[in-house]
Amino acid sequence: MLYELHNLLGITLLKYITFRAGLAFFIGFLLSVYCMPIFIRWAKEKKASQPISNSIKAHANKKDTPTMGGLVFVCSAIISSLITAKLSNSYVQIGLTCLILFMLVGARDDYMKISAKSNAGMSSKTKILLLSLIAFIVSLWLYKIGLNIDFYIPILKNPFIEFKDFQYIIIAFWIIVFLATTNAVNVTDGLDGLATIPSICALSSLSVFVYIGGNFEMSKYLLWPHIADSGEVMVLSLAMIGALFGFLWYNCHPAQIFMGDSGSLALGGFIAYCAIVSKNEILLILMGSIFVIETISVILQIGSYKLRQKRIFLMAPIHHHFEAKGWAENKIIVRFWIIAILSNLVALITLKIR
Repeated sequence: MLYELHNLLGITLLKYITFRAGLAFFIGFLLSVYCMPIFIRWAKEKKASQPISNSIKAHANKKDTPTMGGLVFVCSAIISSLITAKLSNSYVQIGLTCLILFMLVGARDDYMKISAKSNAGMSSKTKILLLSLIAFIVSLWLYKIGLNIDFYIPILKNPFIEFKDFQYIIIAFWIIVFLATTNAVNVTDGLDGLATIPSICALSSLSVFVYIGGNFEMSKYLLWPHIADSGEVMVLSLAMIGALFGFLWYNCHPAQIFMGDSGSLALGGFIAYCAIVSKNEILLILMGSIFVIETISVILQIGSYKLRQKRIFLMAPIHHHFEAKGWAENKIIVRFWIIAILSNLVALITLKIR
């Protein structure tokens, strides 16, 4: 909307992505901060609280905490993006679609948990099927608009693999990236604010890469693949970061609200989208180090128990292992945040190592 005002009124400032991204951040933050307490009161009246597992005694006091906060911060980010982004841009259209669809799947799962007063929610097969379908739609759409399909890895300035003769393989790869990231963020969302700051860190790093990739001169200077018109995704990303800060105002320990699957699946899907558009599918492993660690801990725990009938961790995901060892919740959260910040700084350093 603001971009169109640039054309109508000749306000040059509104043409710049960085300016509109900054506006998107603050609009997303203010919307989230304003709407969240309204939603919390409504959710408490409707008893839309997160079902808490009995296996974690320290979480007993969280049983009446409302969930589905993801609906608020995702919608805040979407509204902010509609105001500030160039809506005719294909990457903006796909990014908004990605956010909405993943959020709706998560909201359905949250609603089923609340209705049944159980952590079960949708069956894993149904959830994976829906997530795979959305990932396929978004990946195919990206392919159709001509997104660079070459495969890049950090440090190397040239593509590691060129998929020009096996074009549809990249779609399958992108689907895997979507599924892995959505589930990893979902697994991490187990403590107050634990998934929020790592998501902010990953999106902040990806915003830099998206902007550079969309800018011809900067991508040329830094030897980064140029993706024409992709820089507008930075506006969406900053809107989400602002909305997440607004959410963190109420989600920090002790949390007044949880994001639920409506937030974690939307976040995971959008982080994956930004990584794909910026050609960072592999560097995302470093940017999302906390999500990777959490997911690996679950895989190792399940694999070890099935093969050896022994557990590696006291509980999985690994943040519950540290809880079982007696670590205070705040200590676990802040230490995981530190790891996320440091790993993203390393990821940004790779821009100059090519």
